[in-house]
Amino acid sequence: MEHLNVLIADDEQIVREGLHYIIDWEDLGFSVCAAVDNGQSALEKIRQYQPDLVLLDIRMPKLSGIELIEKVRSEGFIGEFIILSGYSDFKYAQTAIRYGVSYYLTKPIDEDELEKAAVDIREKVLAKRKTSLSMKQYLTKAKQPILLDLLAGKERNASINYEELGLSYPLYQVVIYEGYTPFYHTYNFAELLRVTNQGNNSFEDIQVDNYNVILLKGARALSRFHTCLMHYEDGPEKGSPLDSIFLTYGPVVNNLDDIHVSYDICKKLMSRRFFCDENQHVLSYEMLPEEASEEFVLDPFVAKEYSRRLIDYIQSYNRREISETLAQLKHRLYDCNADIDKIKYFLADIFLQVKHTISHVYSNVEIPFAPNAAILELIENKYYLYEILLYFTEQSDLIIRAIGNTSSDSIFDDILYYIKHNYEEPLKLESIAPLFGYNSSYLGKLFSQKMGQNFNSYLDSVRIREATHLLDTTSMKVYEIAARVGYRNVDYFHQKFKKQMNLSPAEYRKRLNS
Repeated sequence: MEHLNVLIADDEQIVREGLHYIIDWEDLGFSVCAAVDNGQSALEKIRQYQPDLVLLDIRMPKLSGIELIEKVRSEGFIGEFIILSGYSDFKYAQTAIRYGVSYYLTKPIDEDELEKAAVDIREKVLAKRKTSLSMKQYLTKAKQPILLDLLAGKERNASINYEELGLSYPLYQVVIYEGYTPFYHTYNFAELLRVTNQGNNSFEDIQVDNYNVILLKGARALSRFHTCLMHYEDGPEKGSPLDSIFLTYGPVVNNLDDIHVSYDICKKLMSRRFFCDENQHVLSYEMLPEEASEEFVLDPFVAKEYSRRLIDYIQSYNRREISETLAQLKHRLYDCNADIDKIKYFLADIFLQVKHTISHVYSNVEIPFAPNAAILELIENKYYLYEILLYFTEQSDLIIRAIGNTSSDSIFDDILYYIKHNYEEPLKLESIAPLFGYNSSYLGKLFSQKMGQNFNSYLDSVRIREATHLLDTTSMKVYEIAARVGYRNVDYFHQKFKKQMNLSPAEYRKRLNS
């Protein structure tokens, strides 16, 4: 038998105990969850347990029965009430009925009368649950095709009550997610959101074209989602649920007719996952490239130009210029309209030209190049652009070591130079290390040894130093400065600035001008 919760509230101990034992609650399908002696305690227990039935004395300290019912009904409490009173006051009964009280019993309580009331209420609650479940199942089934039409940009149907379906909100945002690592288990992001939103109806989740799609509804859901995104600022904790997820999100829209715009941008972002950095879990609508003034064309002449530059820098042992060239190539490819396969063939062409020329010029040096077919297959099977560029870096370093230069100090100087000129970018150790032929763990240790602080602390110090310069010399707004020095989240910038400078950006500027 399904048991319902009952709460007893009366200021007289003997009455509370009597109500507890006057009838066999267990046999009637109830469990007594609490017994309290004043209205304030009753309010707290109702909020805590959300009981199905409340036995409530009309006159109690701190909060009367009527005041309590009025308050919890305004908060959305839907449980049933049996009012208990030593006064046969019709006015109380009238007020109680107005708030949906099921029974009004006078003291001393008649055992049969209370039992009959409890049985009636149990049947009423269970019938209501059954009806509610059926309606929920019906609305869930009806909602799926309607959501599909909205995401596809189809015109709204005037005969559909979108508010009844729980789809009428002032703000919307679409999120698409998938596993961070292909073919491996991923946590259900919708379930994670459901937990953080405490199960309320603030988003919809649906599968469309093999995509896991979430429609966030209302300011609360958007706020919760963006709080969740904060965990990705420095990279999620390894092995955590967020570490297993990759997601894209579109712009916020304020009309159901426009959610397809947010959805379409999410899909475009998913198709651009190839351009993500190592350990990057999020792509936002702000990361879509703008229309380039001049299209980057993938033709043999451009490939030859890049291979020539790389060959020159390899022969001059110039790791700094190699990394700058690969960074430039990465940026230009990011704005390229070609499909991913064409980009891979273009990159393979560059590397094979480098291999051919170096092998010819240094024919007397043993350089362990892979066969052309193996190189083509390796590049073709890479999932990300950074992996291909890492291969270029590793091979360039291999050639340089084979033909002459191995100085780690000069490499480290190149890394600091690179940070100095690229701090406004979303730099991470995982994305910089491959450019200089290191893995991120080793470079992290090297960085701490040489600089006396870790990479993130050093990067923050460079960014905050530049931020103070901008606060000193410009009238730029704080959020503009945050974006200029590489912080996409202005709250995160405030946090870092205050930690390093012991005052906020606004306080820093105010002190400067005082």
